[in-house]
Amino acid sequence: MNLKLIPSALVGFRFLISPFLLWDAIDGKTTIWFLVGFIAAFLSDIFDGIIARRLTVSTAELRQADSWADVCLFSCIFVSAWLVHKEVLIAYRIPLLTVVFAQLVWWIVNLVKYGKPASYHTYSAKFWGITLAIAIISLFGFNYAGISLWLTCIAGLVYSIEEIAMTMILPVWTHDVLSIFHALKLREQLLIQQDEIAS
Repeated sequence: MNLKLIPSALVGFRFLISPFLLWDAIDGKTTIWFLVGFIAAFLSDIFDGIIARRLTVSTAELRQADSWADVCLFSCIFVSAWLVHKEVLIAYRIPLLTVVFAQLVWWIVNLVKYGKPASYHTYSAKFWGITLAIAIISLFGFNYAGISLWLTCIAGLVYSIEEIAMTMILPVWTHDVLSIFHALKLREQLLIQQDEIAS
């Protein structure tokens, strides 16, 4: 097997396993395989980027596919949570809807400016991913939604605000920008390059 195909295979794995997680929840309850599948998908999300960078195949196309795989995975998780733990989502509707609204604004800002979603893979995105994993395992594995759900809602809001600000700052679509501080530095470099080209 060509080692350089591993990151793409890991991204593809998340696309493939997502509907099976939803299928497991379709009857209003989940089995142990739901958690096993989610943990495997979460680990694939961690290692695809690491391996891609090590193999120098971290292209814009791969990073975009990675982002879409995340959207697919967590959309199926959300629907599964509605099917299995509807009362929890209703009880926490205000913080959850706040994050959903922030994400909608994120999508609109990026589509208006770049014509496609951002793919920054920031530190705040990674932290949100970790808190999401903890909240999902807590909810589906232990029927717990207290601190873990609040933490992921706060992390998701911080992530959304940071990346909206980054899109407002950066003049062109760019992938793998780790924080707003990196975005400010990159903006300065891009503007200098544009001035040099113009002159």
